[in-house]
Amino acid sequence: MARLFGTDGVRGLANRDLTAELATKLAQAAAIVLGEDARARGIKPKAVIGRDPRISGEFLAAAISAGLASSGVDVFDAGVLPTPATAFLTDDLDADFGVMISASHNPAPDNGIKFFARGGHKLADEIEDKIEAAMSAEPLAPVGAAVGHVQRFADAEDRYIVHLLRSLPNRLDGLTVVVDCAHGAAAGVSPQVFTDAGAKVFVIGAEPDGNNINEGYGSTHMSALQAAVLEHGADFGVAHDGDADRCLAVDASGAIVDGDQIMAILALSLKERGQLARNTLVATVMSNLGLRIAMKEHDINMIETGVGDRYVLEEMRAGGYTLGGEQSGHVIFAQFATTGDGILTGLKIGAEMARTKKSLAELASVMKIYPQVLINVPGVDKTRVDTDAEVQQAVAAAEAELHGTGRVLLRASGTEPLVRVMVEAADEGTAQSWADRIARVVEKQLAL
Repeated sequence: MARLFGTDGVRGLANRDLTAELATKLAQAAAIVLGEDARARGIKPKAVIGRDPRISGEFLAAAISAGLASSGVDVFDAGVLPTPATAFLTDDLDADFGVMISASHNPAPDNGIKFFARGGHKLADEIEDKIEAAMSAEPLAPVGAAVGHVQRFADAEDRYIVHLLRSLPNRLDGLTVVVDCAHGAAAGVSPQVFTDAGAKVFVIGAEPDGNNINEGYGSTHMSALQAAVLEHGADFGVAHDGDADRCLAVDASGAIVDGDQIMAILALSLKERGQLARNTLVATVMSNLGLRIAMKEHDINMIETGVGDRYVLEEMRAGGYTLGGEQSGHVIFAQFATTGDGILTGLKIGAEMARTKKSLAELASVMKIYPQVLINVPGVDKTRVDTDAEVQQAVAAAEAELHGTGRVLLRASGTEPLVRVMVEAADEGTAQSWADRIARVVEKQLAL
């Protein structure tokens, strides 16, 4: 049987894969595992619930609340809030755990459930496995005063906004920004906090109706933001995804500034101000070669992890690092957040522009983006990608020719019989040529 938890919680088509019954059972199991310490101290566990504005989030939140309260957990329902807000509030309330209902950048019919441990941290795999195992156990069934309360977390949004504003080193006065909320969880918070920080704000994608999340707006559809920045003559724009844990940006000319460039800007800023712990940035193997070169030129160490923000987070926590993230715009500031926070990232970009009096294009120029070609090769034995002699010979030949001006990365898919071939080089033609050649070798040698 396949593992219920994926790389970021439990996801699926709402009311098909992810049903009210499953949500209730998950909540009951989470109450057993994540509420154990509180019960051992003789007190009721507390949990915070947040969700993005998908219509299915309403019934899933009700099901989770019912599962938790019937298991003796006091529930604080924060309503529609970004994922990083739910993580922050879990810590701020000193709750035993948090629950976020969201499918992030996925289309509206999908949804997901993920849990945060005490302190707002993502769960380790072994804890997720314990929750999955507990779904087969008898649920807790307290009676009388021992059942949990379900109450509205009335000041949840205000607490989060105050937290964001306190994280800023300086205000954003004099800047004009366009904020794209992806018709998602950022719609209530992001425009408000940018305004409170001093910026002149234009807003798009901030009319969620439960069914339009990520539709034509947000970090997966950047053209709307690019057009709006040019229309309003804004200094920059920021685009969130549905649950606002990521941020991409647009400069005054309409050019996209991706997560790698954002990390480069913020790493240099933190280093200059003596706040980059151990002079190190944590990123994934998929970050552009240009980021590695830029960091080396500025004497900043760069640690690579596997793909996924959870691996970045694990490395940051293990090493005590302050900054990490992904090309997709998941940027993590350990001092202020336990997960990627797209609103915080956007604010930090604006704060650096205001501090340095430089345009976003000037700041982003610290890093050259190397052309990157990615080819998915399906229908292959992915288990042999690192051992097949001819595949490795093709990779070695590419690396010899590129010789520091590019790189090759082969990754086996975690879910499909598929190998991803990625090549970076100084020019697009070279990257494409080597990617095609290696992909043909992979297809031939690893054919099923």
